[in-house]
Amino acid sequence: METVSGASNWKLVFRREGGGVTLLRAGTPDARAALPEELFGLPVTALGNRALAPERQGDSSLPAGAEAVLVTCGRSEGDWDNRRLRELTLPEHLETVGDYALLNCAVLKTLRMCDEISHLGGGALMNCRSLDTLHLTRSGPDQGEALAWFAGELSRELDVTIHRPGGETVRLLFPEYTELYEENCPAHHFDYFISGAGYPYHHCFRQKRLSLKEYDGLWRDFLGMEHDETAALRLAWRRLRWPADLGETAAADYRAYLARRAGDALRLVLEEEDGEALPYLLELTTPDRGALSAACALARETGATAALAALLEELHRRFPAGLEKSFTL
Repeated sequence: METVSGASNWKLVFRREGGGVTLLRAGTPDARAALPEELFGLPVTALGNRALAPERQGDSSLPAGAEAVLVTCGRSEGDWDNRRLRELTLPEHLETVGDYALLNCAVLKTLRMCDEISHLGGGALMNCRSLDTLHLTRSGPDQGEALAWFAGELSRELDVTIHRPGGETVRLLFPEYTELYEENCPAHHFDYFISGAGYPYHHCFRQKRLSLKEYDGLWRDFLGMEHDETAALRLAWRRLRWPADLGETAAADYRAYLARRAGDALRLVLEEEDGEALPYLLELTTPDRGALSAACALARETGATAALAALLEELHRRFPAGLEKSFTL
């Protein structure tokens, strides 16, 4: 097996096809790993069926025409079977992801990839029960179909960051919903039920493209249904924090919601360690003395010194400290 250097540790079985490389098996012992962009001068363009499935990584046989290579970035510990893999970056020029490509990657939580992947195979995410964070990079002005595919495949809450050309970032939350099939024995059929206010968000795509105007238009109905309050808070904050294509009416609705929950919004920003956004949030929500004091306490507890300084300054500016004088006659 040939050994080459790379950004992450991988044992790879691959085949050179049509000017590119198809990864047939790919195993790593790392919790965070990036698949190589190219091998031997050829771009990695495809993941084969069950390429990253942990159960396949112990197979030492080579399919016809396949080659094996060890990619190393230094010391590695653990088995090369993807069972510890929590964060995965896919190659920039990847075009095809095969059937069951990530089967049973049970602890995989974060996936980074290009938005222009043209084919995502059936069952590619089967048993990826922890996957809830996506980073999609767009190389051109048009969006690809990857986001629509993920939103349709995964009914759980999704935290999605889209990196547009030019450095613009869009961050969106797709709230959770559940689907339930219940057997109706007398009629010998299954009844289908949907529960959760997140269903419209996962299905607000037209021709596999997301309209942010339509996404924002779901907000009032979402609040009118039974929903997760923390999800609503994060959804509103993300749209205001990264306001790409955000209309004024939707922005006003999001601002009004955050203003009613100013204390919770402060806690969210501190927990996410987004200190750069703190001045904007303070201006947006004008929290009362109790909310500011609670946020100061949390900042002290977590050692967020810069945030604490900003919060104390706001507290003293809006509620000047002073001795209250009283007289008894």
